[in-house]
Amino acid sequence: MAATEPQAKDPASKVSGSAVSVRALIALALVAVVVYSLDQVTKFLIVSNLAEGEQVKAIGELLQFHFVKNSGAAFSIASGSTWIFSIAASAVTIFIIGFARRIRSVGWAVLFGMLLGGTTGNLTDRLFREPGFGVGHVVDFIQVQGFPAIFNIADSFIVASMGLFILLTLRGIGLDGRKASDRHPVVASETGTGANTTDAHTSDAHTSGAPATDIHTTDIHTTDTK
Repeated sequence: MAATEPQAKDPASKVSGSAVSVRALIALALVAVVVYSLDQVTKFLIVSNLAEGEQVKAIGELLQFHFVKNSGAAFSIASGSTWIFSIAASAVTIFIIGFARRIRSVGWAVLFGMLLGGTTGNLTDRLFREPGFGVGHVVDFIQVQGFPAIFNIADSFIVASMGLFILLTLRGIGLDGRKASDRHPVVASETGTGANTTDAHTSDAHTSGAPATDIHTTDIHTTDTK
């Protein structure tokens, strides 16, 4: 009968699964601050030292600093719709901050940190740069030979976060840091336990039934003899 009793879940594992991962939160916040700082410092240096439209060669023709102002999205997409992207960026920022407590994986924390830092970097431009609040133009300055758009540090990390998203997804790593394949052995183990329990019941049934059959047979023979 002991085999039929449901096994109680380990309270410690339940608590650890629902607890906030401090390490993941620190990683997310640290990456976001670093990305945001790099973006804003480089933009400050460009605005302070270059005139709009001016170009400076960094690595020959391969990499140049070309100061432009972008009223659209990353890589100068959809210019003229600044207020729409300001609202979208604000929504993404709020979502990441609220969602951060559910992240257990450092890899996913780095991903959301890059996305948060890049999004807030460009959002700062849209909120506080000319021509006005919510419709400010984003400072772009990185021009790579052969690439059709000019971008900035924030754009680079936003794209990098998408690349990391694809990598983590292909590897099957969830927000809890575990691979999907790591969860299958638990299911198989539970199934095996169920099979053993069934076998135990079957064995008990056969054992309890055998004496009854022997007794009835003995009674029949005794009656015939009399």
